Amino acid sequence: MSDRAPPHVIHRPAPGAVVGISEEMIRKVVFAFYDRIRADAVLGPIFSAEIEDWDPHLEKMCDFWSSMLLMTKRYDGRPVPAHVKIPNLDRPHFEHWLALFRQTAQEIAPPDAAALFVDRAERVAQSLQLSLDFHRGVLPPMKAPIRAG
Repeated sequence: MSDRAPPHVIHRPAPGAVVGISEEMIRKVVFAFYDRIRADAVLGPIFSAEIEDWDPHLEKMCDFWSSMLLMTKRYDGRPVPAHVKIPNLDRPHFEHWLALFRQTAQEIAPPDAAALFVDRAERVAQSLQLSLDFHRGVLPPMKAPIRAG
């Protein structure tokens, strides 16, 4: 039996690898970002109320970003339940979180890598916001059905 993939299977490099993201860069971004979060007047108290031991959280966030950007599959978590239980967490918090994340990624990573970090962070924020809204019974506006010509 051969270890080679069938010829019709195409293996693409991880998006982060294409733009030069490494595990070391992920750690730098994650640790710098959460340093910024802990010092932030708006988000710091929210995170402090939820996170008792920062070391495991930071490792989990490194696993999350490694899975997201380098396709390592190391992250095994459920972010929606963790965020649903936080009272009054809403769009302005996500916008502020994104602003801090964007600033951190742009300070640490080269432009293409920072852009990928920010793109994925924006997707995560949108997904979490939609999940929170759904759990609160808030549904997005209905869109017209897609129809063929």
